[in-house]
Amino acid sequence: MATQSAVVGRRVLADLIPASAKATTLARDAVLVLGGAGLVGLSAQVAVEIPAISPVPFVATTLTALLLGAAYGPVRAALTFSLYLLAGMAGVPWFTDGNSGTGIVSLGYVIGFLAAGVVVGELARRGGDRTPLRTIGTMIIGNLVIYAFGVPYLIAASGMDISTGLYKGAAVFLVGDLIKLAIAAALLPGAWALVKKFRDA
Repeated sequence: MATQSAVVGRRVLADLIPASAKATTLARDAVLVLGGAGLVGLSAQVAVEIPAISPVPFVATTLTALLLGAAYGPVRAALTFSLYLLAGMAGVPWFTDGNSGTGIVSLGYVIGFLAAGVVVGELARRGGDRTPLRTIGTMIIGNLVIYAFGVPYLIAASGMDISTGLYKGAAVFLVGDLIKLAIAAALLPGAWALVKKFRDA
């Protein structure tokens, strides 16, 4: 039988939002999923396009996806990013620059957000967002998952060769990703420190 500390250790930040009854828990999670998908769509509009460098825009969505994955856990993250992906493919204009559908070369990255959200959510559930060092490791893995889907899709959709695809689909984003890692490494452990402080108060 799991101890209370072990159970608490398997929780993510969203689990700390009070919900007493099953119906309340379902309502809470539904709001989180809908709100999370909307937040991802909103962050996708914060984009800088530099076609000479890459056909993939520089966006805030990567940070949003990784933070949500860690805060939500694997199940809520899967539902959130599935909603974002499927609704966007169906025509909701909340991909970058108000795009939708399946004809964008960056769609692989959106699929990667879904996979990374689940992976990061599971790592966070195991304590991967409790300290800055663990958070950096978790975010690096999440970024690699996004690239694992985004770069091959970009190469296939654009006709680039592999070396060009790796450069324009990954290498040019490394500096920005390092900045996002630093932000996540401050925000997530900081949130847990606040939780501990209020619990101990």
